[in-house]
Amino acid sequence: MPKDLRLPFDPIARAGDLWRARWGEGSRSRPMVTATSIMRVQQLLITEFDAIAGRHGLTFARYEALVLLAFSREGRLSMGRIGERLMVHPTSATNTIQRLVAQGFVERVPNPQDRRGAIAVITDTGRAAMEATTADLESADFGLGMLSPEEQDALFSLLRGVRVAAGDFVEGSEEHTS
Repeated sequence: MPKDLRLPFDPIARAGDLWRARWGEGSRSRPMVTATSIMRVQQLLITEFDAIAGRHGLTFARYEALVLLAFSREGRLSMGRIGERLMVHPTSATNTIQRLVAQGFVERVPNPQDRRGAIAVITDTGRAAMEATTADLESADFGLGMLSPEEQDALFSLLRGVRVAAGDFVEGSEEHTS
């Protein structure tokens, strides 16, 4: 973050202090500041990722859709599957794909299994934009270059535990399907 936009204090630590002052030392300020820190880091990372993806005509959300399509077996997925995998409302998935179609990064074709639905197919231009964005994100260490590889592994492990507890996926499931 540019120096002139930085706050002169940690707003989350301040919120923790205010939380404890209002609800007492026995309150649940620790999980509140931890969860709020996760959300703040997510906002900071998305801001950086959007700036990087923007150099290639993308937002991070559109980049994620391109990666999802590129990782699929045939470079194509139904609109419903895209929404499920990106954890967004079907309308948001449709909007994202429509924007990628307008840019020539994706083609929409009829879904042979569902006449009302569509399949999104990544184009060569979409692959090129996705690869260029990926290279830039990797160069920026996905915004986590200040953490050592061991710290990144520890953070992933901790956050994975939260995801498992929330039912994000079946732990121990090794099946990877598109």
